[in-house]
Amino acid sequence: MTRRRKRPPTTPGEILREEYLEPLAMTQKQLADHIGCDVKVINRIVNDRSAVTPSMALKLGAAFRTTAGFWLNAQKTCDLFRAENEVESLPTPLIPVQ
Repeated sequence: MTRRRKRPPTTPGEILREEYLEPLAMTQKQLADHIGCDVKVINRIVNDRSAVTPSMALKLGAAFRTTAGFWLNAQKTCDLFRAENEVESLPTPLIPVQ
């Protein structure tokens, strides 16, 4: 059985904004230009309206000297939290405990 968290995890957008853009005094436009994407894509991530994709995770990892896995794990944690709070019930296990 999965234990449900009470506090939502920190989103990739919040991490991007608070840990990278603000300390570096970098605008969303500057980041978008640097990694070669539309500023709307960065804005959607920062405002938690879009998920970080694997290709975006690679770009963010390269730009900020992190790993793509860092960004994807943050996204996965948020996705699972959301699903845990949306799914009403889970099926019983098919494989018995040994």
